[in-house]
Amino acid sequence: MGWLARYRACPVLCMLWALLAFADADAGARDGVGDTQILLGQSAALSGPSGELGKLFLEGARSYFDKINAQGGVHGRKIRLLSLDDQYEPDKTVVNTLQLIHQEKVFALFGYVGTATVAAAMPLIEGAGVPLFAPMSGARFLREPFNALVFNVRASYARETDYLLRQLQGNGHRNIAVFYQNDEFGKSTLELLRGRVDRYGLKLVGAVAVERNSEDARTAAKALLAMGPEVVILVASYPSAAALITRMRRAGYYGGFSNYSFVGSQSLSARLKHGGAGIVVTQVVPFPWKPHLPIVYEYQKAFGQAEGGQYSFVGLEGFIAARALVEGLRRAGRQLTREGLQRALETINPANYDGGGFPLRFSPGNHNGSDFVDLTAIGQDGRFIN
Repeated sequence: MGWLARYRACPVLCMLWALLAFADADAGARDGVGDTQILLGQSAALSGPSGELGKLFLEGARSYFDKINAQGGVHGRKIRLLSLDDQYEPDKTVVNTLQLIHQEKVFALFGYVGTATVAAAMPLIEGAGVPLFAPMSGARFLREPFNALVFNVRASYARETDYLLRQLQGNGHRNIAVFYQNDEFGKSTLELLRGRVDRYGLKLVGAVAVERNSEDARTAAKALLAMGPEVVILVASYPSAAALITRMRRAGYYGGFSNYSFVGSQSLSARLKHGGAGIVVTQVVPFPWKPHLPIVYEYQKAFGQAEGGQYSFVGLEGFIAARALVEGLRRAGRQLTREGLQRALETINPANYDGGGFPLRFSPGNHNGSDFVDLTAIGQDGRFIN
């Protein structure tokens, strides 16, 4: 009933879905695969308030796909990624997904960005039986119950939550408040926090919502200041997070701020300019500026930037995701089908796949490839320290 209610709220999209969901049902294995090309589809924020999230992921992924295409592709086929802009708005994601699946006839979907946007598209994805690889979301619904179409490369928000709360506990903090997006990402992560604070000896003194993509934090800042938390945990992307932090700092708040990886680390730091020192962000990929792991060195080399260039956590995530998907395409062989790709991806594990220090493990009953979580902070110069 939840999905039905969602589509009843948007009758035009519902009509399109009804007309297209069962079209070309027998052509799924052939869609997007030609003699010389494999066509992938992506819907992501590429413009608008949160556009840097999608752009950075796409830059990282394309740097790997370009490298593979320059070497001749996979089994003689080059990879083409068709990326459509949804501005981090679920209705636009639905329209894009309809286009990608039924008009462009992509072979697989890759690198969707955001919990609410992926949630809106899932009925279409499931109805068409198209694999979704590496959505940029740690949401529970992408992991439980098991969905054979979805392959997760990043750790879950549950893992990030436990890591973050453990760090706060170790630093002697007690009272926390939450600033969260009023959508699936914010609400579901707030519930994770509510269910876990007690086990770490912490107290949730209150929570305040903000609309997705909003930079109006006046009311939220005032409410959070009145709660007097030692730390504010932000479950939002960088436009809202930066607006809140700036307002609370100007009002004299000297407590801590902790963010989830989805915030968009570099974009957050850039907006805060010199006001971000000490702000904490969890990460689901290694530190991208120090090539201490082979995967980071490979990313830096493919990305083609000099030391200190525009590397990013989100870009590295896109690079890692593209690298793993290419491995699955290789293992699936020349006679490529969607089912064959799924079976091939399920064979990837640390015993037979060198992740360059970022191990991935898939199996027929578990598509959660990584549990990696790390903690970073913004330094005095706006750069991240680890």
